[in-house]
Amino acid sequence: MSDTDGLHGHGDSVLAIQRPGQIRVFTLLEAQQIFPLVRNITALAVDELAPILDAMRANMENHPVLQHQESLYEEIVQRWINKMERLGVVVSGLWLVDFDTGDGYLCWRHPEPALAYYHGHTQGFGQRRPLLEVIHEMQPQWADCAPMI
Repeated sequence: MSDTDGLHGHGDSVLAIQRPGQIRVFTLLEAQQIFPLVRNITALAVDELAPILDAMRANMENHPVLQHQESLYEEIVQRWINKMERLGVVVSGLWLVDFDTGDGYLCWRHPEPALAYYHGHTQGFGQRRPLLEVIHEMQPQWADCAPMI
């Protein structure tokens, strides 16, 4: 299996670049290893977007300026989405990503400090549960050998 086939993350390089639309399957350890990069890329995008949002609010009546600001907003968000997808994570919303474990998702939303939640494939953000609780209850194979956060 190559590092870029995106079918299964186990054993591949943690920083393998995925093709757009490919979802990688992560162990907890792999997700924890790539998480600081995901968090940093997201924080940079949030910081880059902040002055654009301020300018949009200030120019609500000035349609040409507002349109330009909207274009910059979309560019920043799309660049963030592209980076997340290349890392193999699932973008579930603005600044919200999921790491597929094969049976569900490790769920993170900016600005949470850690990767600390989980939800099943058929569940969403509203049904996520504390990761440690899920690991204790399910003892999933994807959590083997990962340090507890």
